[in-house]
Amino acid sequence: MDDLALAAGGDPVKDVAVLGVGMHAWGKWGRSFVEYGTVAARAALADAGVDWRDVGSVVGADTVRGGYPGYVAGATFARALGWQGARVSSVYAACASGAQAIATARAQILAGLTDVVLVVGADAAPKGFFAPAGGDRPDDPDWLRFRVLGATNPAYFALYARRRMAVYGDTPEDFALVKVKNAAAGALNAYARYRRPVTSDEVAASAVVADPLRLLDICATSDGGAALVLSSMAYARVHGATDPVRIRAVSTVTPTYPRTVLDLPDIATDSAAGAPPAAPFRESIAAAAYEEAGIGPEDLSLAEVYDLSTALELEWYEDIGLCGRGEGAGLVREGATALGGRVPVNASGGLASFGEAVPAQAIAQVCELTWQLRGAAGARQVPGARSGITANQGLFGHGSAVVAVR
Repeated sequence: MDDLALAAGGDPVKDVAVLGVGMHAWGKWGRSFVEYGTVAARAALADAGVDWRDVGSVVGADTVRGGYPGYVAGATFARALGWQGARVSSVYAACASGAQAIATARAQILAGLTDVVLVVGADAAPKGFFAPAGGDRPDDPDWLRFRVLGATNPAYFALYARRRMAVYGDTPEDFALVKVKNAAAGALNAYARYRRPVTSDEVAASAVVADPLRLLDICATSDGGAALVLSSMAYARVHGATDPVRIRAVSTVTPTYPRTVLDLPDIATDSAAGAPPAAPFRESIAAAAYEEAGIGPEDLSLAEVYDLSTALELEWYEDIGLCGRGEGAGLVREGATALGGRVPVNASGGLASFGEAVPAQAIAQVCELTWQLRGAAGARQVPGARSGITANQGLFGHGSAVVAVR
């Protein structure tokens, strides 16, 4: 931990405290994202015991579906809560927007610009799958994958699943076990949209969406909101939080060339000739977080990963180092990633239970880590939880991982 030199008082200098967390339940509510985010923000402020007027900065994770207010989410939420002079920032990084917002807030605190930051993300999602914003953009790889390849998000997820089946021998039955596991956890989470356990037979009987993935293998699109109140460690102590959950690392890395494994929306890669292969992108996201935090996968109590599909969750097991390449299905078969297992993954219920509210989801992952590390997760509590990692990936090379410890 040489790069985490201790500051006065014994705190690693990169730590910030999570004073409060709050969420708006996920679902399809038909209301504005501003309402969802404001509910989450007020809940986080109440959880932290911090008055809104004491917040020095607001960082909003943007939603492109919210029109102009969504593009300036920081100011939108500040206005909804009541103008009080706080600085504002707005961040867009697709599915990594929440982690980028957390990184921005953390940087402001560590730079001494403010002691307390409110981070908010919320979305009001369309019915069906996400598509690029309107207009013709032939230089946009996300637009191209829809228009040239016809690769909607479910088709993209299915390509990953087929690759796992071809390379590692995974089966649809393995994928179904991920849904069964996450639905069991989500049934215990009051904020989840889907709160009913399912069986492997029910997964197998659901409609095929993009072969080999069925309806229950793929996450929905949802409305929802999540918020955090972050502070300096010094402020936390003065505020009476002597042992808060701490964010110790935030990884927002980009890919490294040469990329020897194609990863949509990119549909081409440079040649590997003359250069050593680089680490796969998702693997590099977690590796950067571990390096900064001074821990490894062997130190994890739990993880929250972006299960856009059941097959992609198995990829994340390998990317965050819980097992070797091709061994993810073995972990879910033996129950290692279920509640009560060696390293529970998606104890919240994951996207399988929540659906996807893009700018909120990475923040919601940190909410779950915080509840778990506080020992306040109720029936889904991971006993003795001391450290956890979140992981997801945004389009256009946006990494997203957060390490929280207690």
